[in-house]
Amino acid sequence: MDTLAAGAAGMGLKLTALQLDRFERYYRELIARNREVNLTRITACEDVQVRHFLDSLSCLPVMGTPEELAGRRVIDVGTGAGLPGIPVKIAAPEVRLTLLEATGKKADFLRDVVAVLDLRDVEVITGRAEELGRAPVHREGYDFVLARAVAALAALAELLLPLCRIGGRCLAHKKGDVAAEIREAEKAIALLGGRVAEVRRVNLIAGENDRYLVVMEKTGHTPERYPRRPGVPVKRPLR
Repeated sequence: MDTLAAGAAGMGLKLTALQLDRFERYYRELIARNREVNLTRITACEDVQVRHFLDSLSCLPVMGTPEELAGRRVIDVGTGAGLPGIPVKIAAPEVRLTLLEATGKKADFLRDVVAVLDLRDVEVITGRAEELGRAPVHREGYDFVLARAVAALAALAELLLPLCRIGGRCLAHKKGDVAAEIREAEKAIALLGGRVAEVRRVNLIAGENDRYLVVMEKTGHTPERYPRRPGVPVKRPLR
């Protein structure tokens, strides 16, 4: 995990030997289960360190130091193989993490990984953001809401902002023409009680300059009618 350690250090994160060992075991579990569960197309160790692990850790300079994040509630929506949530948890072990995944086999994989890595204060939920965003224990209950490669920003805002507390932040990993996505999503974000607070370029790979982290701040309550029923935010994004 030398590439991971060096890249994390460039972000101001010093990973311990235990943390690097957990990333190593995470990688092994990911590859071992990949054919069965279809978790990722990226499998080479070097590529996983950069495109999955470091890309996930790029959230932390926005979220705060591991010490500052102690006790904070974090949810990873549509987490898939556990990205970015599990890398964030390994690097900031005192966060209270929820992993939300709609596919049962992937959720089972996540529960196994959490056990293998001996991660505490992690809840894996098999379900959808549209449903969880209406549940009182989850609605507007999280300090940070994370998502990576889930949906266009206009749809993503409806999935993430209902889960975020006022004053909290939603972080969306994006590639490509992010300015156009933001323009299309601005009214939806405002309607749902948020605003775009920051767009941060993420430079992990030489020659790739189209990776961004879009940070939405929750400024007001989300109207009760949102999120709409499962599938509707993606099929008919708010404009």
